[in-house]
Amino acid sequence: MIYNFNLGIGWASSGVEYAQAYRAKVLRNIGQEARFVFTDMFPRDNIQHMTENMGFLDSEILWLYSFFTDCAIAPVSYTLKQLERSMGDRSFTFSRDGSVAKYVFSGTGNFYTVYMVDGVSDRVHRVEMVSNNCLVRKDYYTYCRIYSEYYGPLDNKAHLYQRRFFNEDGSVAYEEITDGDAVMYQFPDKLICSKEELVGYMVSRLKLTSDDVVIIDRTTGIGQAILQNVGPARVGIVIHADHFSEGSTDEDNILWNNYYEYDFAQHRHISFYVTATDAQNRLLRKQFQQYMGITPQVVTVPVGSLESLRFPKKARRKHSLITASRLASEKHVDWLVEAVAAARKEIPDLSLDIYGKGGEEMKLREQIHRLGCGDYVRLQGQQKLDEVYQNYEAYLSGSTSEGFGLTLMEAIGAGLPIIGFDVRYGNQNFIEDGRNGYIIAVNDRMSKKERVDRLAECIVRLFTEADMEEFHRNSYEKAKAYLAEEVEKRWHRTLNHVK
Repeated sequence: MIYNFNLGIGWASSGVEYAQAYRAKVLRNIGQEARFVFTDMFPRDNIQHMTENMGFLDSEILWLYSFFTDCAIAPVSYTLKQLERSMGDRSFTFSRDGSVAKYVFSGTGNFYTVYMVDGVSDRVHRVEMVSNNCLVRKDYYTYCRIYSEYYGPLDNKAHLYQRRFFNEDGSVAYEEITDGDAVMYQFPDKLICSKEELVGYMVSRLKLTSDDVVIIDRTTGIGQAILQNVGPARVGIVIHADHFSEGSTDEDNILWNNYYEYDFAQHRHISFYVTATDAQNRLLRKQFQQYMGITPQVVTVPVGSLESLRFPKKARRKHSLITASRLASEKHVDWLVEAVAAARKEIPDLSLDIYGKGGEEMKLREQIHRLGCGDYVRLQGQQKLDEVYQNYEAYLSGSTSEGFGLTLMEAIGAGLPIIGFDVRYGNQNFIEDGRNGYIIAVNDRMSKKERVDRLAECIVRLFTEADMEEFHRNSYEKAKAYLAEEVEKRWHRTLNHVK
């Protein structure tokens, strides 16, 4: 069994979760049974809805908090009718506005606020219970009640002090007791005094053997607990970002990325490290030798794969650009908007479609309105892009750091040339300057205006000077190394031959 450990997942997930979803497909294809373990709490959503949305199977998911119960990972199917039956013969009035409903119990000062999974169905995700204007409890459901939260008033706010996790029959499996930042877990036969210890207990309950492999995608808060309880299983660490700070590194000392510092310090307990590109592999092995005097096993396995090359069914939209990412500040989508607005002066029918969701969405909307470019720069939201990339002529990236760049891989898989900055590792991996796009030299002293100007210049150059047919051919050729069958071979070698 392959156990893959991570922290959280969301509707606008990072590249780590998308990399895991790609890996799940690869492991299925090579007949390798796998589980994906998530250790964060998800009070706003049912974890199954998010994992299914990314392509995981329910049988592949382990959630830390339900692991100790007999409740399966499942979509929400508990209904308003079932909730009403649980109320007994109490009299109530009912109202609903979209995905939120309300039950008011006349003459008691009590009411329930019910949050459904959508604005159409009657499937209940959670119920908030209020008594005398004080929140006292929240119940969470899938096909049964999976856990409840208990609240008391503190400093004029509702204070969470306890969670109970239930089995299918309604019996209590265990309890979480909270006091400020301190947390304890009460089981029938033991008391666990931290979340990290709870993770360790979970790992110990897996009863891992030398036939098992544990792959850790994020170690923050869980790495030590996993390594202490992993037993004879082999452990792999996947490196999803740049692993060191270049500005704080010299010939004698290196500052590791704090996400990986612990992983590197524990190299004696790590069977292999996984980088997504050969360039990062070579650099990491060189640095391990230079700064630590060690030569651990480092393998290159792309974090994504292409089922097939995607060809347009009709002519690509002329002078059209696409970008796809979380709408986060480090992706610098705002630079792309400015660059396209500037390049539009030279290419009157230029357009940019932006796919993704994230915290910068409102700022981008305001910027697009301010620049008056809403008729050719469009926010398209979160969409499945399998049949989308090939409708465009080129891909645009403003990111200044990509450990791999799944969207870059998907872009060349649809034959798109790419414009991006000369930064490790993804852009350097996927862009061959002058052959399938342009890579822009950049340094820390460059102002935002300089970066935007260079992006705009390259956009104009691409559409006025480049042989687009040749650029498309070169991207397709480069994409062949990332076809699923090639990545499957790499994972098979890593899992079966790396000790």
